[in-house]
Amino acid sequence: MSPEKCQPIIYVFMKRMFLMMMGLVYLLNGMAANKPRHTWPDGTPMDRWFCDTTRIDVNSLGRKFIVTDYGVVQDSTIVQTRRLQAVIDLASQQGGGVVVIPRGVFLSGSLFFRPGTHLYLEEGSRLKGSDRIEDFEIKKTRIEGETCDYFTALVNADQVDGFTISGKGTIDGNGYHYWKQFWLRRQWNHQCTNKDEQRPRLVYISNSKDVTVQDIRLVNSPFWTNHLYKCKRVRYLGCYIFAPTEGVKAPSSDAIDIDVCTDVLVNGCYMHVNDDAIALKGGKGVWADTLPENGGNERILIENCHYGRVHGCLTLGSESLYNCNIILRNIRCDDVNRVLWLKMRPDTPQHYEYVTIEGIRGKTGSFLVVRPWTQFYKPEERKDMPLSRCNNITMKHIEMLCKNFFDVGKSEKYKLDNFTFENINITDERGAFSPETIEKTMVKKVIINVVKK
Repeated sequence: MSPEKCQPIIYVFMKRMFLMMMGLVYLLNGMAANKPRHTWPDGTPMDRWFCDTTRIDVNSLGRKFIVTDYGVVQDSTIVQTRRLQAVIDLASQQGGGVVVIPRGVFLSGSLFFRPGTHLYLEEGSRLKGSDRIEDFEIKKTRIEGETCDYFTALVNADQVDGFTISGKGTIDGNGYHYWKQFWLRRQWNHQCTNKDEQRPRLVYISNSKDVTVQDIRLVNSPFWTNHLYKCKRVRYLGCYIFAPTEGVKAPSSDAIDIDVCTDVLVNGCYMHVNDDAIALKGGKGVWADTLPENGGNERILIENCHYGRVHGCLTLGSESLYNCNIILRNIRCDDVNRVLWLKMRPDTPQHYEYVTIEGIRGKTGSFLVVRPWTQFYKPEERKDMPLSRCNNITMKHIEMLCKNFFDVGKSEKYKLDNFTFENINITDERGAFSPETIEKTMVKKVIINVVKK
């Protein structure tokens, strides 16, 4: 064959090879794009949704309803629950939109957001809760592992898919009066429960999916600060969550309570409260695992957060049944009481598994705490009561100052097995580390520097 005739054949061949190579490149890029960046502690792939910290653009959420355009006045002395609720209802009736709190202080009782509505707080705005409990409606709700009649929160959203709270403003629970009353009651009734001194929560979101709470300040809650119940795909991004831990302390002001939820991301938040920061709930009592309103939490990621003072950075319990694939990573602790706290109620069947704590720096009282939790528990007889268990708990890449790194106790009510301690450098006052307390424990590159005080 002559060279002249070979040239078209070579050209076609090279073109096909080029197209095949380009197709292969696109295929590999597509596979890389879809490949999960991380896995959960049990080895299953983590959905790329957990890598998305893109902020919601309030301008994409529809019409804005600025509350002062509809009869709400900027006055910190007037409780304007009805007027504020009327704006929310109007937004819902007109197809949805964003309820905007402008600069200023607005006092309110319980507000209920409807499907299609959102809350936006402008910089300099403050949505402030009333300090009178009668301004908060009593409804069937969820609190402390039970479904019961109780006071609603300041901000409530039930069955509001796509709900967002955003802006640079503040939701202020105005809790000072409630805190003082609680501690006064405790002076004469040491056994009073959290519900006895009637207090509202700050934010309660339930039965909703694709929720985002971003960039706002959530402060001074009378009771729990944020409570999620039966929600899916919830993001807390860059929020500031605070309640006082000195002076008149804010009792039970948990930063975020996650209760029977799946797929929750807490990223880049600051938390300083007079109780646990992230607490996983789900139900309590001898028969809790048989009730349809109870359940577990799965696929919870807390990362890149900063903790001031809290009782526990991540607490499983005390009203909790099942928690699986939980990650706390890349956090800074200023002066926390505990990092991982597994509260084991003798009256509740519990199973906590596949929990990873990694990349932790700072100062803590105790790092790992596993102890029976008997506050307000109700022992009842149940012949087929399951044995509680904590297994496949991993702690790695830790560098901290501690008073008591390892605070673990045995009990006939629960079993501990398959804990991993890896690449840990601790300065500890007690030097307490007894991995033999736990069955099938792996210890690798663990340094405990004992410094007595």
